[in-house]
Amino acid sequence: MEGDECSFPPDSSDDHSLRGSVASSATLSRAQDVLIYLFGDSAVHLTLEGLGTVTVQELGRNVREALHIPESVQDVFAFWLCSPLLELQLKTRHQPYKLCRQWHDLLYRFTEASEEDISQDEPCLQYRRSVFYPKSKELQIQEEGVLRLLYEEARSNILTGRYPCDPEHWTSLGALSIALDEGTSLDSKQFTTTIREKKLSSYLPAHVTMGSGGLFSTLRGKSSRQVGLEQNLFKEYSKICTSAASSPEPTQLLHQYLNTCHTLPYYGCAFFFGEIDKPAQGILQRGKRKAVNIGICLEGVYVMDVKEKHVLLGLRFSELSWDHSYPEEEGDSHILWLEFDGDEDGTPVNKLLKIYSKQAELMSGFIEFCVELKSASEGAAAAEMDGEVSLSQQPGGQEERSKNGRGGRRGMLHRQGSVVCSRVQSLNTISYVDDGKEIKRLKPKRAASFFARQASAVSYSAVQTESLEQG
Repeated sequence: MEGDECSFPPDSSDDHSLRGSVASSATLSRAQDVLIYLFGDSAVHLTLEGLGTVTVQELGRNVREALHIPESVQDVFAFWLCSPLLELQLKTRHQPYKLCRQWHDLLYRFTEASEEDISQDEPCLQYRRSVFYPKSKELQIQEEGVLRLLYEEARSNILTGRYPCDPEHWTSLGALSIALDEGTSLDSKQFTTTIREKKLSSYLPAHVTMGSGGLFSTLRGKSSRQVGLEQNLFKEYSKICTSAASSPEPTQLLHQYLNTCHTLPYYGCAFFFGEIDKPAQGILQRGKRKAVNIGICLEGVYVMDVKEKHVLLGLRFSELSWDHSYPEEEGDSHILWLEFDGDEDGTPVNKLLKIYSKQAELMSGFIEFCVELKSASEGAAAAEMDGEVSLSQQPGGQEERSKNGRGGRRGMLHRQGSVVCSRVQSLNTISYVDDGKEIKRLKPKRAASFFARQASAVSYSAVQTESLEQG
C-alpha cells in the first residue's frame, strides 16, 4: 500500500526503539548504520548522519549510488516498511525512522493481530519495485543490475505463491531461473544433479513441490511427483538452450522472465489481507470465512484464495464500483465492498462482494488513487496523440459512457480452468438488479453507479452500503 494514503497516528512517544533495518541510538545526529533489504537475501549497508530526520528521498540517492542504478530509472523502485503483518510503500518525504517508532500503532489500526504478535513484530526497510511503475517500461530497461532486482522480487512472489500461475507458467519460469543460475549448457545428468542439490523449491512454487496431498499424493508418492516435475523442467530448460543460437545474454533471460510475469494481471500489485464469506453449505457452515489476499495495481483489483493459490475475482477499474464501511458496533468488521456485473439465473444483476479487513480504508483510498493516476496518464497520452482532445474530455465522452454505462453492459465474467481467471460462482455475493427488484433477501436503494458517472477524470460513485441488509 502507499503510505500516504492514510493518516498515520501521531508520534506520541519518545521512548520507542527503532526496529528492523535501522539501528537505534540515543544520539541520532551522529553517524549510524542502516540496512536496506533487497530480495534475494541481500542488503545495502549504509552509514548515515542525522538518522532521525533522513527522508526516503535522501536514502534513495545513497542506495542508487551503492547499487549503481542510473537516475533515468530511479522511479522503478521505492522504499517499503514490511513485516509479515503489514506492508507500506513510502513516499519520498517520509522519514523511515519516525514511521518505525509508530509501527505498533499502525498494526493496531490496520491489522487483526493479537497484542502478543504486535509486540513482537519488527519491520524491515526494503527497497523494491514501486506499485506505480508501468509494466510497459520495464522491458525497455537494459541495465542488468536493475533487471536482477526486478527478477529477484518477481521470483520470490512466484515461489511463495503470491503470484498464482498455471503449470506452463511456473515450469517456464523455473527453467529460466535455472538458466540464469547455472547457464544453458547443462546436460540431463548435470541438470538432475543440480536440481536435487538445490531442491525443487528453489525453482518451483512451494505448494507445487509439496503436492496437494490426498489420493493423488498417496497413489503416486512424493518421489514420483518430483521426478515428473524434474522432467518437465528439463524439457523447458532444453527449449531455452536450443532456441538460442549461442549462449543467451543474462539480460535476454531476465527480460524473458519478466515478460512471462507480465502476463499475470496482478504483477506489481500491492497486497492486503482480508476475509470473505464462504458460500453457505448447511447450518453448520454458516458464518465461516475464507482468507484472501487482495492485490491492487494500476490495472485493477484481484482477490485471491490464500490456501488454493488461485484468483477468485479479478476486475479492472472500468468494471467495478467500490466503497468501504466502518464498524457500526464493537465487534463488527471494516468492510471493503466491490460491485460488479453478474448473472443470476439468466438475469443481468449487480453483485456485491464483502471483504472483511481492517485495511478496508487503505484499500479504498488506494483504489481511488490508482484510478485517478491511471485516468490522468491515459488522458495525457490521448492528448499527446490528439492536441484537440483535453484530459477532462477523455473519460466522459459519449462512446466511453456507452461502453461502461448501464446502457451497454459488458460481457459477464466466466470461470475457466486457469488460476488467473475469476471464479465468480464460488463467491458468496449479494445480488440485485438496477431498479431495486428483490433477488434473494435484498431490496437496496440503488445509487447511481460508478459505470454511469465518468463525466470527469476524478468523479467516482461509491456503492451505498448503508442501505443494504447485511446477512
